[in-house]
This record gives sequence, structure tokens and C-alpha cells, in this order.
Amino acid sequence: MESIISSHRFTEVDLSPVERGRYARHLTIPDVGLDGQRRLRAAKVLCIGAGGLGSPVTMYLAAAGVGEIGIVDFDRVDASNLQRQLLHDTADIGKLKTDSAVERLAAINPGVRVTTYETRLTSANAAGIADPYDIIIDGTDNFETRYLSNDLAVLTKKPNIYGSIYRFEGQVSVFAPHLGGPCYRCLFPNPPQPGQVPSCAEGGVLGVLPGIIGCLQANEAIKLILGIGEPLIGRLIHFDALAFRFREIKLRRDLQCVVCGDDPTVTELHDITFACDMSQPPALPEIDVHQLKTRMEEERHFVLLDVREPAEIAVCCLPGSVVIPLGELPARLDELDAAAETIIHCKAGGRSAKALQMLLEAGFKNVCHVKGGINAWSAEIDPSVPHY
Repeated sequence: MESIISSHRFTEVDLSPVERGRYARHLTIPDVGLDGQRRLRAAKVLCIGAGGLGSPVTMYLAAAGVGEIGIVDFDRVDASNLQRQLLHDTADIGKLKTDSAVERLAAINPGVRVTTYETRLTSANAAGIADPYDIIIDGTDNFETRYLSNDLAVLTKKPNIYGSIYRFEGQVSVFAPHLGGPCYRCLFPNPPQPGQVPSCAEGGVLGVLPGIIGCLQANEAIKLILGIGEPLIGRLIHFDALAFRFREIKLRRDLQCVVCGDDPTVTELHDITFACDMSQPPALPEIDVHQLKTRMEEERHFVLLDVREPAEIAVCCLPGSVVIPLGELPARLDELDAAAETIIHCKAGGRSAKALQMLLEAGFKNVCHVKGGINAWSAEIDPSVPHY
């Protein structure tokens, strides 16, 4: 495997005596050495996301001496991030993640340039953001950005180092059709349909898991930069943290793939709304948390239906709620009074909208759901209710 960093780029890079001391453990590895460290110094890596995966990815690439790291993220640090996102700490709560990332990476290695993009990645800005970089690392937590980053990498002929995490399991691969392998769409041609996968905001994850998967992603980036070893092109690694088992799955490029196939139909970037989008059709009756608070203060009876999972209820719950998880609702509709006023809520509004649609189809008339869910209640009504 040849390095993705051309010879003329790394030969123009020199290391100072201070840098040679910092990277001494690399310089003494024959497969890295001075030329390899200069390749790292010349490399530019874009990480999409500064969260669970982006934390270990960017920290280890900075420590390794990658010359420039780009970070795309528009989110702010929340207390619920700190269980796994080690770029940020308690003092950073409320800050832009890009700001706390810059501070953390500068503390790790002040010789690395960090460029931040405080924006959501879209079809309009993606190509311009990615243009200076050699590698794209997918540290996203939603399908919309995952498919966009894949298409971006294919169309710009850049390796896409993919990682995903869910509860106790993670996956990592290198998608690079221009290097002979498949792309993400070869594996998953179409986005998931509603109900096929957990909402992007509800799944939960063991705190150490993104550290493991993110380190594997950083390892693949370093191998591509150095041109050593066997990159995960055409292979996907699945990791089960509970069984402590790695499983390798062979992948092949799909010749009919819409973006990297022999006759692609996706030739430019598009924004697509996937099943994890929390926005809801305007026709669905909804109220906000302030209206819910008013209703809770009134004496007239209504049913407050919480459709979250039991583990979420253990984190926080509004008083007087009737709890029926969304997955159990079809079989438990007889526990509800179709004639009663019913207000449905969940974490952020996605599941409650699905439950609302289900109740409307079952003949319930006086029903609505709460826009923003219990997280909006935490943010706007009662901050003592944990935001997760």
C-alpha cells in the first residue's frame, strides 16, 4: 500500500529538534522513521463530528503529529456527552464543541493546526470544506450526514474512514472505491425506513466503546498516511464489547452502486432526510412544553403518555405519566381510553409523533404530542430534570 501523501509534499516538511524529541518513539520504528513522521506532518485529515468517535480520533491524530486536523461540528457540550466524549470536560458545558476541541488538542500538541467549521455538513458546503484534506473520517451519529460524507468521499476520491457505535457494539471500515474497495452505499444502498433502527438520539452507548472504535479509525488514518500495513479496504470489523469478540466481514464493491458503481446515478451531492430526522409533518397536532405545563396545572383530567424505554424512564420522568414504550404500544392500546384526552411525549418528539399517528389510526380523537419532548421540558421548564 502506497502512502496517500505524495513524495513532493512530505519532502518539503522538516522536523525541528523539539519535534524529533516529541516523536522519538515513532522515529525509532523502521516502518515509520523520519520520512514517515514527515508524511504525518504533511497530512491533512477532516473529522466530521467532535463527539464520541471524534474525541479519540482527533486526540490520537494530534498526538501522532498529523499536521492539520479539520473538525466539523455545530453542537454544544452537554453534560450527557461527558460519559464518553473526552475532548470535553465539565468546565466546557455550554461551549461549542469545536471551541473546547481546539483547546484540548492544543494542550495535547501545540504544533498541530486545528481548523474548525461550526456548521452542519450539507450538500452546499461539504465539497468546499473537504477540499484541502487528504482523508475524511466519519464520526457522525446520524444517517443523513453519514450518507452525505460517503458520497462526498467518493466524488472527491478521498478515503472515508467509517465508524459506528451502538450500546455495546461498534463497526469500523475504510471505504475507498478509488483504491479498489467499496463505499458505504455498497453495504447499505438505501437509508433505513422508520422503525428499522433506533432513533439517532435514543440508542445509548457504553462510554468506553467510542474510545475503542475511534482509536481503530485513527489507526487506519495513520496507516494510510504512512503507506504501511493492510488498511480496512474491502473489510469491515465488527466489535462486540460484551463478548470481547472481533469479527471480520469481507466486502466487495457493488457494480450497481448508485454512487461508485459502473454507471452511477448520484453524480453530485444531495441532502436527504432520513428516518432519524426529528422534524414532524405539520399536520400532526402538537403542543409545546409551556402548553403542557399549563395543562398539568389545570384540574381537568388528561392522560400523559410516555412512550420512552424503561431505561430512559429511570433517568427522568414527568409526574403522573403512563408509561408504554413505543414498541409495545400496538399490543397495549386497550390499556388506553380512546375517549380521554391523551398527550404523548418522548425524549425529543420523534417517537411521540409515531405514537400519535398510531393512536389516530386506531380511532383516538382527542390526542396530541409534545414538541421537543422531555428534553425541551428540561431546557425550558425545569432544569432539574436531566437532559440526556
